[in-house]
Amino acid sequence: MATTAETGPPQPENGHGMPPGSASAARHELPRQPGRISKLGIAAVVVTVVLWASAFVGIRAVGPSFSPGPLTLGRLAIAAVALGLVVLPQLRKDRILPRGREWWPIVAYGVMWFAGYNVALNAAEHVLDAGTAALLINVNPILVAIMAGIILKEGFPRWLIIGSLVAFSGVAVIALGSGQHSTADVAGVLLCLLAAALAAVSVIVQKPVLRKFPAAQATWFGIMVGVVCCLPFSGQLLTELQAAPLPATLGLVYLGIFPTAIAFTTWAYALSLIDAGRLAATTYLVPGTTILISWLVLGEIPSAGGLLGGVICLAGVALTRRRSR
Repeated sequence: MATTAETGPPQPENGHGMPPGSASAARHELPRQPGRISKLGIAAVVVTVVLWASAFVGIRAVGPSFSPGPLTLGRLAIAAVALGLVVLPQLRKDRILPRGREWWPIVAYGVMWFAGYNVALNAAEHVLDAGTAALLINVNPILVAIMAGIILKEGFPRWLIIGSLVAFSGVAVIALGSGQHSTADVAGVLLCLLAAALAAVSVIVQKPVLRKFPAAQATWFGIMVGVVCCLPFSGQLLTELQAAPLPATLGLVYLGIFPTAIAFTTWAYALSLIDAGRLAATTYLVPGTTILISWLVLGEIPSAGGLLGGVICLAGVALTRRRSR
């Protein structure tokens, strides 16, 4: 996501007297500058990890009431409305929209990430538990690091590779120490791997878009593409909404607002500041965070292996932040 500096630009003014996050400055690409990520960027990473971790639990919880396609459409439609309340007033004011070929990468990650990834993950969690799904999705950071090194020319910094291997070993410890030895459905495993691949490619495609458009706008455009892709599930979604119990419907609303509208925006904001490979490595924290959320919300006490694996993941992610000398 030639070796570059550890982080992207610390959000200075862009030479036109405007902060780069504004829509008016969106089409002026920012030069990459060395420096440390801001506190706001760190907060965006934390919010993303926590909310995405909660999504694995949420998807599993509402799964009995919603099929994969309708669940994706409902989640994206809610996210489109929630984030649209923020994005649309700015778009009306500045009248800046993607033009011509600028739409191609947006359509690409809208189809692959917001539609394809979510349908595949939802389907996988119909046969896999949330923890197993979260572990399998963690193939994603490795794929992102490889593609970012080759396609985005981020290179392969030594500490990124070392930290990623350490973090991945932590994920393995969580898997081995989970105490769950049920046979995972092959289709579910393949669907998770497909979701991981779609997400990894989408990160690479989204990165250049964030040099031209603010994070919220780039996210909303992608969500709208995903909604259009999932419109064939509209009738089934209406039927399932009528039959769904209130907790499941509230769970769908939560998934739309928090892990989708908010977390994908904070992810995009962080991606505009940090190399894709380094940022993707932070998602190794998701499985451990999922265990913690299950502990706090569902009262499921984590195993010793789960706690140890979480600590190893933290150490690995910390190593990816070191600078190569």
